[in-house]
Amino acid sequence: MTTEPKRASEWTIHGERIIDDTRRAVLSVADVELPDGVRFEQYVLRVPGAAMVIVLDDAERVLMMWRHRFILNRWVWELPGGYLDPSEDPTSCAAREVEEETGWRPRNMERIVTFQPMVGTIDQENAVFLARGADFTGEAPDINEAEAIDWIPLDRVQQLMESGEIIGAGTISGLLAVLLLKATGRL
Repeated sequence: MTTEPKRASEWTIHGERIIDDTRRAVLSVADVELPDGVRFEQYVLRVPGAAMVIVLDDAERVLMMWRHRFILNRWVWELPGGYLDPSEDPTSCAAREVEEETGWRPRNMERIVTFQPMVGTIDQENAVFLARGADFTGEAPDINEAEAIDWIPLDRVQQLMESGEIIGAGTISGLLAVLLLKATGRL
């Protein structure tokens, strides 16, 4: 097995000890050494992957949820999505979450972007999908997930970001990817 030689700016990890290990997160402290020899401890949070969906209808409206985020004590608009179950395919997770959280079943899903929310501290791959259309299932959305479900015009999302009503990294990343696709004529 060949190993790449260490690069000049690469950090060295001397070890990592687990502080807390739960179903949804593993918090640890890594013993890190910088290229200049400075050594310190860095918190690391490892979280299961997540998937979310931008459901876009023919009128270019996005299916979104109005929900309260207790950590920030704020009401915000978000895309439906959630954690992947162990060994779950991100596409299946994304479709399941939309249906559970909104009562809509997405159609024609394609992955449009994958990102890490905080690469310096958190390891959590997030996959964002675009669904072109959805069918209402008749099921009520999960009351624990959202106070309201609405179709927001795509041309209004920038205003909602600027006003602070859309703040989540996943929602912003996904919506910006869709706006870029639209601006380049690929939507």
